[in-house]
Amino acid sequence: KLNETGGKHGVGRTDIIEDRVLGFKSREIYEHPAATILLEAHRDLEQLVLTRNELRFKELVDRTWSDLVYQGLVMDPLFEGLNAFVDKTQERVNGSVYVKLEKGTARVVGRESPNALYSKDVSFDVKQEQKSAEGFSMYHGFQARIVK
Repeated sequence: KLNETGGKHGVGRTDIIEDRVLGFKSREIYEHPAATILLEAHRDLEQLVLTRNELRFKELVDRTWSDLVYQGLVMDPLFEGLNAFVDKTQERVNGSVYVKLEKGTARVVGRESPNALYSKDVSFDVKQEQKSAEGFSMYHGFQARIVK
């Protein structure tokens, strides 16, 4: 049903020039409405519950995982290790994501999770002392100051 609904809104159409495994380029056209919607929602939920370092490393893992699948290398030992990382990070990824479909896009308009690392109260209501911020900046940028 999601595939049909997304398709009616023009979501998930890709026209791309790809680099094939054998080295030549090809033009491919794909339609993947449900996958586009689910990935958009899932990435947004990951953004809410995973740490900065997990998210940064997961970008590399996702790209490498996709390359291994595309190249037919799912028996490579690296594939198993990447899956273990993904499985571990996904233990906390749960909640609800609200998506609006219109004019070929799937746009997240809301999200919630019991494992959210974001809290409006903490983000906006925490009173910071100026001296604490200065001290943090001094040590956080220590290597950059040494280089200069």
